[in-house]
Amino acid sequence: MNHIAARSITLATLLLVSSNLTQAQTANPPKAQYQMDIGTVTGFGGMTGGLGSAMSMMFGGKNKPNHMLELRLGSRLAPTAGAPSADHFPNAGSKLGKSLPLLTPTRTTAEPSGRMPEQFERPQGRLLLFWGCGAKAGPGQPVVIDFARVAAGQMPPNLFSTRVPVETGPTMDNSKTYGQWPNQKSGKMPDSNASIVGEHRVAGNYTPEMKFTLSQDFMGPLNASSSSGPGGATNLSWNSVPAATGYYAWAMGGKMTGEKMGDMVWWSSSMSRDFGAGLWDWLSPATVRRLIADKTVMPPTQTSCTIPAEVKAAAPQFMMGNLTAFGPEANFAYPPKPEKGVWNPEWTARARYRSTTSLLMGEGMGGMGDMSGDDRNERPQNKPCKPSIMGALLGKGC
Repeated sequence: MNHIAARSITLATLLLVSSNLTQAQTANPPKAQYQMDIGTVTGFGGMTGGLGSAMSMMFGGKNKPNHMLELRLGSRLAPTAGAPSADHFPNAGSKLGKSLPLLTPTRTTAEPSGRMPEQFERPQGRLLLFWGCGAKAGPGQPVVIDFARVAAGQMPPNLFSTRVPVETGPTMDNSKTYGQWPNQKSGKMPDSNASIVGEHRVAGNYTPEMKFTLSQDFMGPLNASSSSGPGGATNLSWNSVPAATGYYAWAMGGKMTGEKMGDMVWWSSSMSRDFGAGLWDWLSPATVRRLIADKTVMPPTQTSCTIPAEVKAAAPQFMMGNLTAFGPEANFAYPPKPEKGVWNPEWTARARYRSTTSLLMGEGMGGMGDMSGDDRNERPQNKPCKPSIMGALLGKGC
């Protein structure tokens, strides 16, 4: 396992730790819960044109926005007959197809916890954490995480805040019977001209029939750009997206030391040192309003943020940025919640919206010419090779 892969595992571990939050349960849970995650994706996350789209973005172009749809049905009921079966029937004019089958995945047994993979290479180096919008980093920055200590189980205290919830919804683990789309049998994402506005119906042999109507369509595309700011800072700007409830940005980068990756850098737009958890996921409008009040999330009126100069100094060759526009949410239940007394819903359904984009930031992309092939034989012998972050990510050295 190379050093890039080892660090990727370490970062993934940090995200999982930050996201391990317990969720409150209702006193009288419904027989079935349904969730629609409705996204618009641009940037690298939305590329469908292969290398051509990638090269276009690297030189300032914009790729076509794509729609994303994920459906999850969780039930406390067992199938009435035979194997679990359920379908989502969208509005006939939605161009989503006649139905979207909610397939029940096969349960698997995970490997024993704490077991290291064979030939595990203990990660080396450090992760530097910065946060907040501004030309200069605030006090106490950066927080330095030693990868070797994390791999040994020495997680720094108070690394991630637990103020940002992970709003999970139905999963295979919290449901007696579960179905999802996309799946291995059906999973083509909606076309750019598809719509989710209109009536939707969910039916199957382990759920009450659900009917609800959506009035909000896919959110508009989010496009971001970066430019040099004062004193070595980086200006990040984006378009205002209708229906956005708030924005959150992060960036990751690194610095080459010889032919190896040196320190890695992680910056968050939060003014209160919040990383990961629900900020990487979907957040309800109520949660976003609370997080705007304490400056964890940027308000919907904001369309720019300055990344501190210290971030670029620590990652001078390459940074990858991501921006999320959190969106509205639609909730449905049957029977509706009464003003008084005990509420025993048959089913609940929730539709969540967001728009995301990703972009590359840095001087010359740290040697992007390496993407077109191995040009070592064409390089003048008197010109030394300059290792690049992107070259390392692609497994290419000098």
